Amino acid sequence: MESAADDIGLRVENLGKTYHGRSQPLFSALNLELERSGRLAILGRNGQGKSTFIKMLGGVLPVSEGRIRWAMSSSWPIGFGGGFQGSLSGLDNVRFLSRLYQKDYESTLERVDDFAELGASLKLPVKHYSSGMRARLAFGLSLAIEFDCYLIDELVAVGDARFQQKCQEELFQARGDRAFIMASHDTHLISSYCDRALIIESGKAKLFEDVAEAVDIYTWLRAA
Repeated sequence: MESAADDIGLRVENLGKTYHGRSQPLFSALNLELERSGRLAILGRNGQGKSTFIKMLGGVLPVSEGRIRWAMSSSWPIGFGGGFQGSLSGLDNVRFLSRLYQKDYESTLERVDDFAELGASLKLPVKHYSSGMRARLAFGLSLAIEFDCYLIDELVAVGDARFQQKCQEELFQARGDRAFIMASHDTHLISSYCDRALIIESGKAKLFEDVAEAVDIYTWLRAA
């Protein structure tokens, strides 16, 4: 029988981030635990550190203090295209990541191509992709490889309404047993799918068990 401690897939302990040349931290003393099926929203006004936190969780940015302890596999930050080699084609990036994660290339490519809908553009160097195309490729790859926890940074804002609906169905419904951490301004999306919320504001981070309360406070902060 799995204990409560075994069900924790992520522990964040006294985490802080201070950018070089700045005396004040972007945030500090951030603590949280995420269960293997937990769904956490990250809320905060622009510039408060939402994307920075997601990138730290994904290993893209180093921590300034504290530590991040993963006990489950996590995706790269979906919506962040920095993980791709720009001079390589989309196909070559799929091939590289398939080898890295020890997945079959042909089946991975088929799943990516079906989801991302990039067609012949997969043959082009990724540096020529728009930000939306890079996000589609990142999302398609993360779904094809499969992770225990998905890190999302406003990805569902990519594409038209049909593609956004497709993203939501694949991530929130088809993978309803997975964990995710989502930074988003879309309060409707957060209210629909998240069970807890973290607000980052003025260097502080506060965790809310009541998502509706967090959304109300965030809405007030945005209007202030």
